[in-house]
Amino acid sequence: MDQTPALRRPVTRRNFIVWWLAGLLTAFTVALLAPILVYIYPPASSTQKQKKTITLTQSLANLQEGQDVAFNAPPEFGFVMVAGGGANYPGKISFNGFVLNVQNQLIVLSATCSHLGCTITRPSGASLFLCPCHGSEFNLVGGVVHGPAEAPLSHFNWQQTNNPNQIVIEGVALPGVG
Repeated sequence: MDQTPALRRPVTRRNFIVWWLAGLLTAFTVALLAPILVYIYPPASSTQKQKKTITLTQSLANLQEGQDVAFNAPPEFGFVMVAGGGANYPGKISFNGFVLNVQNQLIVLSATCSHLGCTITRPSGASLFLCPCHGSEFNLVGGVVHGPAEAPLSHFNWQQTNNPNQIVIEGVALPGVG
């Protein structure tokens, strides 16, 4: 039986310890860096924008002047904001919004306050949106009426469908959220 020269060399205590420490250091480095790599290189599915059909509780055809319909994102999905400022910078995710009829034009706003990201509400009969966290007020097109918010509410990229109870909004899949 002919053995290669590399296999004939005896394993010394020093070689064993060097290889053991190198393996331990490699395993430690991989265990430390692997969770961080997910943030540096996120999965492709979470970064690709996609359109999601949202069913509304009221028909857009029956929406009167100044009236709104609130909606929420489906589980594991978030809507991408396209305009705004403060906490509502373009590209940030929101999970709910409003469709409004303002001057016979449909507007789709994020329900995320631009101050610190709280969910805004619209009291019945009110002509503005209120932030329950810090008291910011927004008009029906998303402009700031009263601070501490300094930036307007964000809008979404959206489209009407043939069904008057549905709209399509651009967003991203968020596995594990919802």
